Amino acid sequence: MIGFVLRRTGVIALTALCLTFIVFVLTNLQPNLEKLARTEASSRMSEAEVAAWIERNGYARPMPVRYGEWLGVVPGWTRAEGGTVTGRCTGRAPAPAEAPRFCGLLQGDWGYSTVFKLPVAAVVSRSLGHTGWLMLWVVIVMIPTSLVLGVLAGMREGSPTDRTLSTVAIVTTATPEYVSGVILIVLFASATSGLSPLLAEWGWISGRTLFNGTATAAMEGITFWNFALPVLTIALYGTGYIARMTRASMTEVMTAQYIRTARLKGVSFPQVVMRHALRNALIAPFTVIMLQFPWLLNGVVIVETLFNYKGFGWTLVQAAGNNDIELLLACSVVAVVVVLATQLISDIGYVLLNPRIRLA
Repeated sequence: MIGFVLRRTGVIALTALCLTFIVFVLTNLQPNLEKLARTEASSRMSEAEVAAWIERNGYARPMPVRYGEWLGVVPGWTRAEGGTVTGRCTGRAPAPAEAPRFCGLLQGDWGYSTVFKLPVAAVVSRSLGHTGWLMLWVVIVMIPTSLVLGVLAGMREGSPTDRTLSTVAIVTTATPEYVSGVILIVLFASATSGLSPLLAEWGWISGRTLFNGTATAAMEGITFWNFALPVLTIALYGTGYIARMTRASMTEVMTAQYIRTARLKGVSFPQVVMRHALRNALIAPFTVIMLQFPWLLNGVVIVETLFNYKGFGWTLVQAAGNNDIELLLACSVVAVVVVLATQLISDIGYVLLNPRIRLA
């Protein structure tokens, strides 16, 4: 197992380098650099002034060298002009002479956000904290619900319960988050339509709406009323998908020969399901569940924008829309690491759940 993990970790590290280099090249294309120059300096700069700004700020160096500087494996550039020394690392020390030689990702220096005017590490950590709470509650709601629905539907294939739960799962999976989110807002967070006006008229709620239509207040303090709608919006989509996969796996397991043998030996149906069928039926859903974490991290863009929740997805949109190169690179690194880490956990868990799979 240790050798397997080490091999997979090496492959993950190489994949991460390749992916981050591709993202680095795409975000540092010449049009993006010219736009950055006009944003940071002046929108009325001439082409010659733009080229001078790019040269003066170290963006004209070869792409592999700049990627090495960004990683922190190549010394940062320096420039002496008019008795003043500037460079990539000079802003990290009280005086240019005290500046470190390396100031990149490996040294914990993620750069400076041109949009938020803050260190990138602070912006990313804050947004990841907000999204982390959102992901936690989505997982708490989504995974148990989807597994229960899938197991109940797959226990008796073709039954009315199976058809009903399968229909619900298909409907939730086929409905995009921006549609289900708007529907939930209209039903539960609108003062002019849905259930809120009726509940207010009957005196069942004290405010104008049952739930908050935005999750901005949840960044200061999470409550059921300001966090339920974004959590439910994301959970509905993922629940249907996992439930369908669990149902298909459970249906296949229930027709296996060892299940029939257990039933012929007189083992009760609940014991057959819990002791024999469930573990094997969870192998495929486990892989699907692990794949939900990258989707939760990157797929919350629409939901966080819809509910004005300033998490990772919202930050990613701001970085891309405002050409914040350093912040966009940091978000890409986080996304790549999460995807590759969940893949590693998925592979290890798959081996542990299914002893028939050999590490070789």
